[in-house]
Amino acid sequence: MERDFSRGSIGKHILMQAVPLIVAQLIQLLYNIVDRIYIGHLPGENGMALTGIGLAFPVVALITAFTNLYGSGGPPLCSIARGAGRIDRAEKIMGNSAVMLFFTSFVIMAVSYVFKKPILYAFGASDTTWPYANTYLTIYLAGTVFCMMGTGMNGFITSQGFPGIAMGTTVVGAVINLVLDPVFIFGFGMGIEGAAIATVIAQMISGLWVMRFLTGKKAILKLRKKYFIPDFKLVGEIVSLGFSGFIMSATNCVSQVACNAMLREYGGDLYIGIMTILNSVREILSLPVMGVTNGAQPVLGFNYGARQYGRVRRGVLFMTAVGSIYTIAAWLLLILLPKPFLMLFTSSREMIAEGVTAIHIYFAGFVFMLFQFSGQSTFVALGKAKQAVFFSLFRKVVIVLPLTIWLPRVIAPAVNGVYMAEPVSNVIGGCACFLTMYFTVYRRMEKEHG
Repeated sequence: MERDFSRGSIGKHILMQAVPLIVAQLIQLLYNIVDRIYIGHLPGENGMALTGIGLAFPVVALITAFTNLYGSGGPPLCSIARGAGRIDRAEKIMGNSAVMLFFTSFVIMAVSYVFKKPILYAFGASDTTWPYANTYLTIYLAGTVFCMMGTGMNGFITSQGFPGIAMGTTVVGAVINLVLDPVFIFGFGMGIEGAAIATVIAQMISGLWVMRFLTGKKAILKLRKKYFIPDFKLVGEIVSLGFSGFIMSATNCVSQVACNAMLREYGGDLYIGIMTILNSVREILSLPVMGVTNGAQPVLGFNYGARQYGRVRRGVLFMTAVGSIYTIAAWLLLILLPKPFLMLFTSSREMIAEGVTAIHIYFAGFVFMLFQFSGQSTFVALGKAKQAVFFSLFRKVVIVLPLTIWLPRVIAPAVNGVYMAEPVSNVIGGCACFLTMYFTVYRRMEKEHG
């Protein structure tokens, strides 16, 4: 069988999947990161334009959530089906995922346009930042279908063992975004409007790239019209497994709204802008961890479907060890050199000065984030939907949200309490998720393999 993950070094298979995926995710992140970098350095804005983009983050997180509902639920099921030799089922999973992504994107876009103003004010906008947030989001929403189809279906390229092709998806779009951003923002003098236009064009081309491959000759599994009619039982399976990814992004949206509300109450627009930077830095530094754990999913799922439980266990150990080494190194770099990370996104001296303390607090539990990702990815790869969903909800809803509201009332200055909710949730949530995976899944496979 082509792309057979049941033979050879399990660590090598994971790295071969992970490295291109890390590069692809990094380039994918450039879509928005480059916008923030350029907008954060616009002369005369004093960080308010960057804050405006940050206010649109919860909407972007919501779009990502629904993308993950099908885009993170379908590929693992596809890998398991392919590992078991059920090619028709694997292609049906892919076709159903594509249809659901397509129609959901239009629903999200329509609802967001209709309720845009109350949504942005609920997310923490003020009369000062509303014009920036409104301009960016109005244009960004126009590319929702391309964003969801490109990102959501790209996972099916990776799951077939073509991480290089999947990386090309984001390379093409990101290069176009990198070229168009300065042209529209500074060359045409369009500012925040130009950043949004460049992003939409890049997402459109990426989406077309993905669909072209999945309907072409090189793909092992192809998109076929006969599988575009939804099988709601199968859709239920996809949603059930993808619900953990949905919850992770949806709860990111909810927690970000809570953070913005608390920061607006106790600090103001400046601190919402700092939180925008913190989120951007976290996205950058967490990419290698996500790349390794996401890259391991098709390998673990394939071997699980082939009943190669010993290889699954070795894969879990490998991704956890690699992730631990990286997170320790990244945390040390960030704690020792926080200012370069802040200066990447803003020229405001006040934001940089206040941001150093924020970074030290917010990233204090960064190392423990690895255990959440590792445990979560193992549950998803093996089709353990209920566990994956539970721990997504547990960290963000049960821990982060209450702490974000409560800590500012008992810690001075109050804004530090908002930042502290993140490391506390990483420690408690990460340990709980990983230990549960170890005792309920890993040890059980060990007994069955022995």
